[in-house]
Amino acid sequence: MVNLRVPTDEDAFAWHRVFDDPDVMEFHGGKSAELSVYEELTARQRRHDAEHGFCFWTMLDVIDGEERVIGFTGAQPWPHEWGPRGEIEIGWRLGREYWGRGYVTAAARTALERVRATGVTSVVAMVNSRNERSIAVTRRLGMELVETFTSPTTDQFGHCYRLAL
Repeated sequence: MVNLRVPTDEDAFAWHRVFDDPDVMEFHGGKSAELSVYEELTARQRRHDAEHGFCFWTMLDVIDGEERVIGFTGAQPWPHEWGPRGEIEIGWRLGREYWGRGYVTAAARTALERVRATGVTSVVAMVNSRNERSIAVTRRLGMELVETFTSPTTDQFGHCYRLAL
């Protein structure tokens, strides 16, 4: 059973450790991010939760009798000047050793319920067009492809999926 919590200061270290894998970061710049990136991200998510009632929550599971950080999922206001400005983006990232177990889909469904409870009426997911695993998650969540685009920051093709809540 995956649990979700608002990220703590310590989660910046856990996210940095869990995501320190080229496979995990393939569609997020291709290399591991510095710890400072996760410190800023977890702080921003705490602000989002306080302001909006949702954020990218830390995903936790009990493994070998111990609760462990395995990734994040949730939603945030789209953070860029391009793309679906003003919309709420759902997203997820999972440590490599936890792939293929249904964690993301289950946790994202819980996140969608929480976001819906705040009054949000739709979400988008921005996914690299080559990220077959995330595309499969959008399908399992019932999201529909509404737009293809070229990312101005990476010049790679992407998909925008939408889900009415």
